[in-house]
Amino acid sequence: MRSMNVRFPAPLRPGDLIAVTSPSSGVAARHRDRLDFAVATLRKRGYDVAVGSCMDGATHVSASATERAAELTSFLTDPHIRAVIPPWGGETAIDLVPLLDWNAIGAAEPTWFVGFSDISTLITPMTLLTGVATLHGNNLMDTPYDVPAPLLSWLDIATMPTDSSFTQASAGVYRTGTWDDWTAHPDVTDHTYNGAGSWIRLDPGSEPVDVTGRLVGGCIETLCNLAGTPFADVGRFASKYAPEGLIVYVEAAGDDAATICRNLHGMRLAGFFSTARAVLVGRTSADDHPHLTQHEAVLDALGCLDVPIIADVECGHVPPYLPIVNGALGRLLYAGDDQSLTQTLV
Repeated sequence: MRSMNVRFPAPLRPGDLIAVTSPSSGVAARHRDRLDFAVATLRKRGYDVAVGSCMDGATHVSASATERAAELTSFLTDPHIRAVIPPWGGETAIDLVPLLDWNAIGAAEPTWFVGFSDISTLITPMTLLTGVATLHGNNLMDTPYDVPAPLLSWLDIATMPTDSSFTQASAGVYRTGTWDDWTAHPDVTDHTYNGAGSWIRLDPGSEPVDVTGRLVGGCIETLCNLAGTPFADVGRFASKYAPEGLIVYVEAAGDDAATICRNLHGMRLAGFFSTARAVLVGRTSADDHPHLTQHEAVLDALGCLDVPIIADVECGHVPPYLPIVNGALGRLLYAGDDQSLTQTLV
């Protein structure tokens, strides 16, 4: 069967409209100033911004599932909206998955859908079901932070034309243990990086890694609940769009190592890694288990894949962030000091 082409949204340009909605958790009153500052950051970059109705932060969700699904579908199918971004993730975006009009979203002109954490519950199925690329990157509330080289922000990537290639590598620093008080300082733009470290290899292989594949992945705690369902059929996506195979990336938000180990086993049994040529694992600050570290949990579940497993990649909940485009063609290099991920929007 002839493979199909992944579709990429048009590059963002000054004057384009970016829509903000909360498919999962909304924004409480104490964080509204940060939301306003983040929106102002986009406007300062030259974009128009529309904030949706599903933004309430009084409970764990911003509105009813029906309302959230309707607003998100509307934004993703509106030809005037060129990007959709949530303020942050949450807990139960999974209730939207069966309510979204995936046919309409797939038929519409592609729109950048950006986010991570619980938003993986939505952007990853969108790519797998429709063949439209999505952007696993900073949520809106993190967008004002400066990004250390050689990493890029989601805005840097979303402005690139189709066929563009870009390369990212470890910044060598990360932040853990302390977080900014957005209530007292809603306009903070600088992370305090208090850790140092780069990528490491978990599998026992020693040969240089030079692997090409379509990029797919996201947050373990959310995607494990979709693995094995029609909404996370990675094998189907690979057969239609990725004859070269996949580079799968995963990251732990906060579950301890034993839980992550179980979740990754389940994802593997459900076929999530069946066409993986390499696995990227995000750096995490989640707890180890008394008898199992987070790295050991990954190897316990995925070591049998017999593919390179590169960990402590900046694609998770520990800043800084390395945005990854679901559906992009990736090239992973890991050979001595040459450690990088190149993505091509093709």
